[in-house]
Amino acid sequence: MSPARLLRLPQLARLLTLVLSLFLAVGLFAPQSQAAPVATPGGGTPAPTTPAGPAPQPATGTPQRGDGERQFASADQRAPLPLDTRPAEARPTAQPNGLSAAAQQACTISDFTGRTGSDLVQHIKAADVQCINSLFQLTGGDARGAFREEQMATVAYALRDAAGSYPGDNTTSVEQLVLYLRAGYFVQWYHKDDVGTYGTALQTAIRSGLDAFFGSAHSRDVAAGNAPILGESVTLIDSAQENVRYLPVVKRLLTDYDSATWNPAGMAWSVNPVFTVLFRGHQVDGFDAAVEADPSVLDALSAFAGRTNDLLGGGFDVLPYNATKELGRFLKDTALQAKVRPLAKALAAQSAPSGRTVHQWAAVAEAVGYYDAGNCSYYGTCNASDQLKSGVLTVNYTCSPSIKLIAQALDSTQLGTACTSLTGQDAFFHSVVKDNGPVKDDRNDTIEVVVFHSSLDYQVLAAAIYGIDTNNGGMYLEGNPAAAGNQPRFLCYEAEWARPSFEIWNLNHEYTHYLDGRFDMYGDFNAGMTTPTVWWVEGFAEYVSYSYRKVTNDGAIAAAARHTYKLSDLFDTVYGDQDRVYRWGYLAVRYMLEQHRPDMDAVLAKYRVGDWAGARTLVKTTIGTRYDAGFDSWLTTCANGACATTPTVPQVPECTAADTRQLDAGCARSNVAATTGNYAHFYLLVPAGTKQVKITTSGGTGNGDLYYNASSWAYTGAYTARSTGPDNSETLTVTNPPAGYVYFSLYAQQGFSGVTVTSAM
Repeated sequence: MSPARLLRLPQLARLLTLVLSLFLAVGLFAPQSQAAPVATPGGGTPAPTTPAGPAPQPATGTPQRGDGERQFASADQRAPLPLDTRPAEARPTAQPNGLSAAAQQACTISDFTGRTGSDLVQHIKAADVQCINSLFQLTGGDARGAFREEQMATVAYALRDAAGSYPGDNTTSVEQLVLYLRAGYFVQWYHKDDVGTYGTALQTAIRSGLDAFFGSAHSRDVAAGNAPILGESVTLIDSAQENVRYLPVVKRLLTDYDSATWNPAGMAWSVNPVFTVLFRGHQVDGFDAAVEADPSVLDALSAFAGRTNDLLGGGFDVLPYNATKELGRFLKDTALQAKVRPLAKALAAQSAPSGRTVHQWAAVAEAVGYYDAGNCSYYGTCNASDQLKSGVLTVNYTCSPSIKLIAQALDSTQLGTACTSLTGQDAFFHSVVKDNGPVKDDRNDTIEVVVFHSSLDYQVLAAAIYGIDTNNGGMYLEGNPAAAGNQPRFLCYEAEWARPSFEIWNLNHEYTHYLDGRFDMYGDFNAGMTTPTVWWVEGFAEYVSYSYRKVTNDGAIAAAARHTYKLSDLFDTVYGDQDRVYRWGYLAVRYMLEQHRPDMDAVLAKYRVGDWAGARTLVKTTIGTRYDAGFDSWLTTCANGACATTPTVPQVPECTAADTRQLDAGCARSNVAATTGNYAHFYLLVPAGTKQVKITTSGGTGNGDLYYNASSWAYTGAYTARSTGPDNSETLTVTNPPAGYVYFSLYAQQGFSGVTVTSAM
């Protein structure tokens, strides 16, 4: 969408994105794009509307997906990783469900819900860490059995007792006790009716446990054995909402940190949770007043951010960035501004809107923009978005007349690869949805694709430049498609974990949102959300992304085996449960397209004219529960191998006119060839009133460039529009073409053969 028409995003569940050896998470409690610090395993989740205060954080490394609408974030399609913060060499071998083989055998929920007192404590201490992680998912009676207040108090006192002789590693199972307590706070927050309330009894117990742990001499060990336990314990401070009480621990960790000794021991990810304690502290009663009374934590933050400047641009960039961001957040407190302003200014002065230190500069600029914009000249951050754009997004490349790439660091080969993937998707998309051109009043005839160099670059820089929440895997900004001059764009990033292979994360998922919004969904995003359409919007983006790339959706197949939802329930999906939104959305869309295509065509016909109530009647009344039994049977078939192959999409039929140069609506000419410097010519008869003509070329060898002329044969020296990519994947879209014959030519920049030319009106 255009910057002037940024629509509010729905609240989305956190996406924990892997960055090398860590997960990144961005909070949702700050103003839009003023997100939480980038976190290590155990990043934040969104707060429900009630109760007040910050939500506890999910299981270590829990992969929570975060796409959204057509102004939203993309699903993280990677498989879950082992839910463990230990170094890779210390982790047990993970099975597909994220648990080790031993943990799968020993992890029985009733062993936690049916035990009390010392029996419960001993079982927790004997359990695998990954087994404890699985308890973050408990609901209902299981949640109460495991996490009611008396159970939690028992475990908190056990932590107190174990911490008294804490040896600096997990030989006494302190990690399991801490993680169990974290799981309890998390489950109770989201399922209070199941678990029951927590009161002063638990507060007294948890304080005794945390006091004992942080009072232990070995909790300060700079050693690999202490690293994950210390990190989990700092996170537990926030889970228990004891952010005020343990501000001295925050200051101690910030002061003690020394990159030369801490980072090799894995301790960087033990200090990083202090930024979550600070971030979420602003939602805890008395926190701001405590900092006002003793602002020395601000000095600790400033010193930490200053002395870790050398980490910027490297693998631990997240630490100085988070410190800078959390320092800047205190600008919101007018009582602290006099203290914070010079500290933030100094950090801006030691960084720049480009190069190695850009993340730190962006952190200052964002905070100033939200909390002290009138004084931006003091910091040197006025027009921060423009400064960052010119300093960071230096690559501009035209894929086709309708697709422009803006990137941070793509080379020519990578640009060609990305363009080929995008332009080739058009024909696939149209063959699936069988549309008749753009929906009425849609002027989004071009798309701007912005590619950041890594997930961290996206989370930091996209937030600062475009003013969005980046707690996700990418975002499509549609804007108002009926507005003249509106520029839709989507933001994405290179998958740094795939290197040296090249991949742009969610490239095809986000591009599907653009195409779907243009050809299937009338109006802007808010219009499309008048009734529940998430099942289609997200499920279809997943369906096209996986199918077009010919990649098996293993996560959806695993979900199918669980038979969690009825089809009729999936029609009610809203944003929140990410497994339901993406994996189950994919399954629902695939089932409807493959098994009940006429019904899906009828629904799409309603979507295309904005008849949301009519579409809702079709799926909830006309279809209703009629297909629930069939869907359930299909899920079994899917889980047993039917979905292991990507869907077969109906092919566009061959054009039948005797003249092989003649194209018609919705047909193709195959095996087109020309020698270098020569042309393959085509013509098409356009009926009066036609809104759009689209010509797509794909496949074959060599390099053919596509040219269009409205009045006579098209040549390199006589054309109205052209598409000149590095291979045979070309697309030309002509809006409101003249009635009569129009002309297209494929020019052999390099001799080509085996090319398919597809026409659509």
